[in-house]
Amino acid sequence: MSKNVVIIGTQWGDEGKGKIVDLITDKVSSVVRFQGGHNAGHTLVIDGQKTVLHLIPSGILRDHVECLIGHGVVLSMSALIKELGELDEAGVDARSRLKIAPGCPLIMPYHVALDNAREAKRGKAAIGTTGNGIGPAYEDKVARRGLRVGDLLDLKAFSDKLKDVVEYHNFALTQYYNAPALDFDTVLAQALEQAKTVIPMITDVTEQIHQHIANNENILFEGAQGALLDIDQGTYPFVTSSNTTSGGAVTGSGVGVTDIDYVCGIVKAYTTRVGGGPFPTELVYDVAIDKGDAIGKVLGTVGHEFGATTGRQRRCGWLDMVTLNRSLKLNAVTGICLTKLDVLDSLESIKICIGYDLNGQKITTPPYDAQGYADAKPTYIEMPGWKTSTIGTDSFDSLPIEAQNYIRKIEELSGLPIDILSTGPDRNETLILNNPFKE
Repeated sequence: MSKNVVIIGTQWGDEGKGKIVDLITDKVSSVVRFQGGHNAGHTLVIDGQKTVLHLIPSGILRDHVECLIGHGVVLSMSALIKELGELDEAGVDARSRLKIAPGCPLIMPYHVALDNAREAKRGKAAIGTTGNGIGPAYEDKVARRGLRVGDLLDLKAFSDKLKDVVEYHNFALTQYYNAPALDFDTVLAQALEQAKTVIPMITDVTEQIHQHIANNENILFEGAQGALLDIDQGTYPFVTSSNTTSGGAVTGSGVGVTDIDYVCGIVKAYTTRVGGGPFPTELVYDVAIDKGDAIGKVLGTVGHEFGATTGRQRRCGWLDMVTLNRSLKLNAVTGICLTKLDVLDSLESIKICIGYDLNGQKITTPPYDAQGYADAKPTYIEMPGWKTSTIGTDSFDSLPIEAQNYIRKIEELSGLPIDILSTGPDRNETLILNNPFKE
């Protein structure tokens, strides 16, 4: 019997989703990206060779896997073409296996200009976007003025629509943000050239998915970012512009809620965040000046915590079970995949946040908004570290007993099993304790 599995990040992103998607795609016919854009960065390491994907689904390194970009994704043609070129150079045939939904909103140059102009105007209150135009593209979608991939099939109509939208956004850029206007002819010429690459890939992705279901084939739905960046459920306004929870797999691809059989929640063994926003368990360390919390330095440097898309240093801190448990509920997680356990290998002791002190009250559920998070003071339990390498461990029983205890404590606090354990960056450095696609 086939299964449809969703892989979702349960924290603020960067949990290691790409590796796990790549790992278990040996059992699927297709991988579907259903939200976000090229602000995501999924790093895959196979036999020591690193591949970074931003837009193309992580199943592209499996020759038999069809990769589908659902209509919930905002698509930058520039970013897609660049990524295709990098895969071509690496000898990966992506073009024949990549299909794009006609309903995908297009990210255009004016979206990028608006994104950066807004962040500059916000100053110290900047959200910390990637500057890739993701938010403005989603805004145009909701405002029903956005151009979509399917519009490329009628280039005359596309040109007419584009002219109106460029005029609209140029007014905001010049009159409100004091930024330069974009030239319509330049934007159009670039889009028409890029369309030559994109048009052959346009497919009714929703129908394609349902055909796979009818054929009793396994499908993997790949999320981007993390659930705590969800536009509705995250630490608003320091969030992304899409629904990053497992429900986004339904709305962003065209399947029904009962079509999902298993939700794999990717959990990093500690917590990271990139960009602005509250972070109660943060251990502040600035790599640029080598100053700050010693544990924060270990997590950031040993864990190579720099964004795959932006290169920005990620903020690091202890595992936060308050936010994690909310996320596990929001996503209806079936089982956990725990990643980057090895980053904790050198620590004498390890803390887990189990509650907050907020304005003199003890709470075990997340505050309503970002300010509540900012005011929250974490309360911890502390466990002994294991002070030995866990990289490449080939069985759960081979792990140090302290590492086993840490894993079991996470299971106890979450009420969920850890079905997959990542023991290093490479595809092969993974323990699959319970395969999501198992009959």
